[in-house]
Amino acid sequence: MANYGIAIIGYGGIGAYHAEHIINTKSLRLKGIFDIKKDRNDLAKSKNIHVYESLDHLLHDLTVDIVLIATPNDSHYELVMHSLHANKHVICEKPVTLSTKLFDEMSFLSQKQKRELIVHQNRRWDSDFLTVKKIIDSHLIGEVFHIESRVHGGNGIPGDWRRKRDQGGGMLYDWGVHLIDQIMLLKDAKIIKYSIDFSTILGHEVDDGFLLHLYFDDSTDVLIEVQTTNFIKLPRWYVKGLNGTAIINDWNLDGYINQLILPLEETHSQTVKAGNGLTKTMAPPSEDAINKMKLPPILVEPNVFYEHVCNVLEKKESLSITHGQIRVVLSLIENLMNTRV
Repeated sequence: MANYGIAIIGYGGIGAYHAEHIINTKSLRLKGIFDIKKDRNDLAKSKNIHVYESLDHLLHDLTVDIVLIATPNDSHYELVMHSLHANKHVICEKPVTLSTKLFDEMSFLSQKQKRELIVHQNRRWDSDFLTVKKIIDSHLIGEVFHIESRVHGGNGIPGDWRRKRDQGGGMLYDWGVHLIDQIMLLKDAKIIKYSIDFSTILGHEVDDGFLLHLYFDDSTDVLIEVQTTNFIKLPRWYVKGLNGTAIINDWNLDGYINQLILPLEETHSQTVKAGNGLTKTMAPPSEDAINKMKLPPILVEPNVFYEHVCNVLEKKESLSITHGQIRVVLSLIENLMNTRV
């Protein structure tokens, strides 16, 4: 397997994360980083990572095959275009850009230069998402008709640029791009309707959360929720099928499946006391009707994204994060942003 030299533009939190994993990927050699902040450069030097004097020095380094861009969203377009013109393959943090028009220009140039443009949609390899995909694809709960996907935090919007509209901040661009991408991989159907409610309770220029409903032409509805003001979290995933329900509480795969093993019309429930009244409709099904199952976990290695990049460059695999898929998500986000009052 070939070795590829890679350099990072932007050595913030995610840039440092990339550096750590690149160092532990056999087919990649970290050539160095470039950052405009002295403290980040000092941190890199303390870890014996080479610091380029300028962006031009990085782009003219012939030992660099791949440029990884980990800067605020509004700078991606210019840096991607410079890197492609320098004949480098490019990995860019999500969202790759803030408009489909700019992305089309990037995509066209990458094809013209015969260089890969790969967006870091790393959440495709999250174990919780892959486990949900297995549940759906294996029909463990029958035909799925309702999916809820949530991420909740209680620390507000972190950092500085994520709070600025002109830098592409806000939770729809930050986490929404991941969760929408995941749903589009789960669904082989067309969106026929959508609605979104933005939260701006913290008073920033951008949304601090949102509640998005997607309706597909196969009668499936999806709820995607991102919030930064929750001190009690709701489940990461809640999935309903005609023959069962699956719940995943967190990224650690705490959860289970309740699988219906009798036809619904054959289940029997006893009347139970509920508050100040009685109910049979909301009583649990009889014990013989339900099989409680453990989740079928899909576990992945942390370096799988970087190994995929190397395999793509060696023509051993096709790029799984296609430009068409990226464009669909960007187009939906653009339309959702245009509905914001």
